[in-house]
Amino acid sequence: MTERILIVQLADIGDLVLSTPALDALRESYPDAHIALLTTAHSAPIVENTGFVDAVITFDKHTFDSPKALTKPRNLRQAMALARTLRRGQYDTIVFFHHFTTRFGALKFAALAWSAGSKRRIGLDNGNGFFLTDSIPDDGFGAKHQAQYWLDLVALLRADDSARPAKINIKAGDPPGRPYNISSPTVVIHAGSGGYSLARRWDAASFAAVADRLHAEHNAQIILVGTDDDDGAQVKTLMQHEPVDLIGKTTLAELAGIIAEADLFIGVDSGVMHIAAAVGTPVVAIFGPSNPDAWRPWAPNSAALVIRSAPECSPCSYVRHTVGLRDGCPARTCMRMVTVQQVVAAAQNLLNEQPVGAQRAVPFVPQHHNRIHILGLPVDAITYDEWLKRIGSWIQERERPHHVCTINPEFTMIAQRDVNFFNILSRADLCVPDGVGLLWAAKRLGQHLPQRVTGSDGVPIIAEHAAREGWRLFFLGAAPGVATKAAEILRERHPGLQIVGTHSGSPAPDEEDAIVAMVNASEADILFVAFGAPVQDKWIARNLPRLRVSMAMGVGGAFDFIAGVVPRAPLWMRRMGVEWLFRLLRQPWRARRMLRLPRFVFAVWRQTLTKKHISG
Repeated sequence: MTERILIVQLADIGDLVLSTPALDALRESYPDAHIALLTTAHSAPIVENTGFVDAVITFDKHTFDSPKALTKPRNLRQAMALARTLRRGQYDTIVFFHHFTTRFGALKFAALAWSAGSKRRIGLDNGNGFFLTDSIPDDGFGAKHQAQYWLDLVALLRADDSARPAKINIKAGDPPGRPYNISSPTVVIHAGSGGYSLARRWDAASFAAVADRLHAEHNAQIILVGTDDDDGAQVKTLMQHEPVDLIGKTTLAELAGIIAEADLFIGVDSGVMHIAAAVGTPVVAIFGPSNPDAWRPWAPNSAALVIRSAPECSPCSYVRHTVGLRDGCPARTCMRMVTVQQVVAAAQNLLNEQPVGAQRAVPFVPQHHNRIHILGLPVDAITYDEWLKRIGSWIQERERPHHVCTINPEFTMIAQRDVNFFNILSRADLCVPDGVGLLWAAKRLGQHLPQRVTGSDGVPIIAEHAAREGWRLFFLGAAPGVATKAAEILRERHPGLQIVGTHSGSPAPDEEDAIVAMVNASEADILFVAFGAPVQDKWIARNLPRLRVSMAMGVGGAFDFIAGVVPRAPLWMRRMGVEWLFRLLRQPWRARRMLRLPRFVFAVWRQTLTKKHISG
């Protein structure tokens, strides 16, 4: 009897492109099997004429984006019709090319598996794959490339899981609007990212500047592609010379044919970018909020360069086992920091056929020797003296800026629900234990933290040391005048202290360019930021690559304490670890925030029980 296999890839164009290596491997191993594909209607043309599948079933993946959608009769009718179609297919095996990121999503796919009635159900398991019969571990987004995940899945069906290029439907020829005799080199530019996430888009003016540079310096013919919903029309308006305009004039197959004949493709993380990599055209791919380790150009046999500004908070979408910030952050600094010169240099590299291979830029990941984890977040076992020595070495080396976070129980609980903050804390160079609750938690978990290291005490200690060592400080944030007053007090306490700038400012995206320029012009070694948590650490994280300081740290209310605007708890309360009680008594509005503390205690207690259960 002929083996009947159903592949489920209810995703966008790029996701289906990255599924074709696995489909190719599966067809190679099962030449006589009946292989069907369940996908979206707009993505389906990708696999036409490839021979990978015998049937395509289309379904709108947005029909059940939320439990509320179940209440709509039209959606239920569509779901029942799909269920009947799958049941009639009599599939022996169903393979899910999906991460089961949410519990609701896992239930949807379980319903598909139940509808198909397949005896063998294959997929990734991150703890939500309760309905699978065969699985491989899902190590999270970016642990391996998406294409490799699907190759590894079909290996469970004895298919070859070695890397192979993507293969898609290509239509050669001259689509409407394309002129003949296009001179070489030909550069295709796609100024769009599809409808899923506009945060992935790069500025239209920057695309136009790249196009004009390549035309002027390489006599390149620029071809603009995409849909009317992309930014191609704006790029055309901003360009100084006339490009070939194919925006909205091609089918997917025709688009693939155009790109296949080009010398270079430039775009952001999008389905069109993955089409370019699939047809073997050299690719310059600009990444910001999305995860390049998961979705960089899949180009085993061709050249591709990933351009990133790589701030500490990037990637912020699809990291580990979370969707994260699908739409990025409002500032979108990661895309704004990618320069025209970076993209032009990468394009020239590929046009000159310099051997580059597939590359990716990633932020520096520091090595930590004395780091523990509490509720999934890092806490460094460090003392004030060790911290000062580390600051001194950073300033002496001046290799790059380092981000120090003052993590405490409140930060820890905020981060459990704020995936961006969680990522930032996880990637910081140093997370000092600012909170007696962390010392208690470490002890409960059988670990050791030598002492509480706070930002409020750290600023004066660092200032005292800076006066002796000649370190230059910059105070940013707090209410107008507070940073200046704090600086005056510290200068009086420590003659010779160089506080080279103060500015109240704000974390607003439209101010950050000017603030960064101000800090860099001051030639400060250390930047203290008092915008409040978690805003201050998000500001530091997204601007870190362009800050020319050796250390940047969020300090919360430290300037207020130094300036005397807000009194600190008596020393005996600080030593007993009940400074939080003093703040609550003076500022009753903190009561809601303080509710995070019992939640922290409960979460640590639960982690302790889990640890005992695993060890037992």
